[in-house]
Amino acid sequence: MTDLTLYHNPRCTKSRGALALLEARGLTPTIIRYLETPPDAAQLREVLRQLNIGARGLLRTGEDAYTTLNLADTGLSDEQLIAAMAAHPALIERPILVAGDKAVIGRPPENILEILP
Repeated sequence: MTDLTLYHNPRCTKSRGALALLEARGLTPTIIRYLETPPDAAQLREVLRQLNIGARGLLRTGEDAYTTLNLADTGLSDEQLIAAMAAHPALIERPILVAGDKAVIGRPPENILEILP
């Protein structure tokens, strides 16, 4: 069985929905409450690789830090965006399910079904 890891925010309805989908299938992921235990830059790079997207694709643009840090600036590199997400984990889109070497953003929560074993 493939190990499952869910980057989770229990206050988010999408994140709770993704967890409920997993539990309904009898699956118990390792839960990372990323706001309490933020991923570092290396972990974010690995998740981005598993998602097969650039850093901008993982940013929550509605967060205050997005505006405050001027992250809409298209001249910023992926490394700069990763550093911002590591320092301000609320900027990270959620939920993210990692299954083996693949990952998916659970927006909508049903997206996680794409990579379930």
